[in-house]
Amino acid sequence: MTSGRSWASSDAARRVMQGNRSRDTKPELAVRSLLHRMGLRYRVDRRPVASLPRRADIVFGSVRVAVFIDGCYWHACPLHYAPSKTNVTYWAEKARRNAARDVDTTRRLTDEGWTVLRFWEHEDPSDVASRIRDAVSAAR
Repeated sequence: MTSGRSWASSDAARRVMQGNRSRDTKPELAVRSLLHRMGLRYRVDRRPVASLPRRADIVFGSVRVAVFIDGCYWHACPLHYAPSKTNVTYWAEKARRNAARDVDTTRRLTDEGWTVLRFWEHEDPSDVASRIRDAVSAAR
């Protein structure tokens, strides 16, 4: 950073934030396991469209289905998002930018002919996997 200051409010906060996963989260692993048991094969953490610098959590390239499993905190879930207690302005703006990027990503992929499925981390993995299976079957 040019200012020499970190975005984190403390060294402890920085360590916690750096430990957060961008892929292979528990909700993603649960859904992927169920999809695999259903006989579905997919790619993980891939760009659905090479020219678009956005990665989907699960990609069914042959049928053009992109799946995102969004974290409630990071993507401003309307049910579970709770503002940070420290560095409030930074984190609120980050969540707002993430949500706006999600909308843009969905629009851009849809414009390219992809089916985009978005789920929240709190949703039941069995329900999510069933909905993905149905969308993939419909796309075939």
